[in-house]
Amino acid sequence: MGEHRDDFPLFPLGMAAVPYEIVPLHIFEDRFKAMIGAVLEAGQEFGLVWADEDGLKVNGCAMEVTEVLERHEDGRIDILTRGTRPFRIVAERFDHAYPSGEIEFLDDKDESPDAETAAAAHEAYGDLVEEATDKVLEADVLEPLTAYEMAATVDFGPDAKQGLLDLRSENARLRLLTRLFRAAVKRLDFIERAQARAQSNGKVRFG
Repeated sequence: MGEHRDDFPLFPLGMAAVPYEIVPLHIFEDRFKAMIGAVLEAGQEFGLVWADEDGLKVNGCAMEVTEVLERHEDGRIDILTRGTRPFRIVAERFDHAYPSGEIEFLDDKDESPDAETAAAAHEAYGDLVEEATDKVLEADVLEPLTAYEMAATVDFGPDAKQGLLDLRSENARLRLLTRLFRAAVKRLDFIERAQARAQSNGKVRFG
């Protein structure tokens, strides 16, 4: 069982985040201005939780404020945050002007990452980075990367990120990422070919 917090600030948003992900936030609602003020004063984490039409997800990602970018005259604040660790909401609380809850930080299963599984994920990630940026990542850069570290740099939708948060196995996260990375490479390749066809008016150009 993971570490518990009895009174953890919660920030429901229409997005999900994963550990290591950098998330800029513009805080403008009074309740969340109060929450971030308390977080900054205590030097503590808060929880970003995906809220959709079905309500609040059970699992979220703890975030730390890494930088206060700007404080506006009307009290609004722009901050830079970074994901730290996944957690589960045990119970919601209503002691403050802002949402909070009793939470439990989530531990992974006691297992060793499978070398073949990790290699496949690293290869797929390297292919995606090269397809998207033309940058080639060397093996010594790829091999130490965890699933969360790779996922934190890719703009997946909330469903994919929530799926990663819900998994308590690094091997399972690596397998999921391999599928997601390969699918993303195919989409990028399709977009590039479609743009090339559009620029050539549908004709293949030689020379």
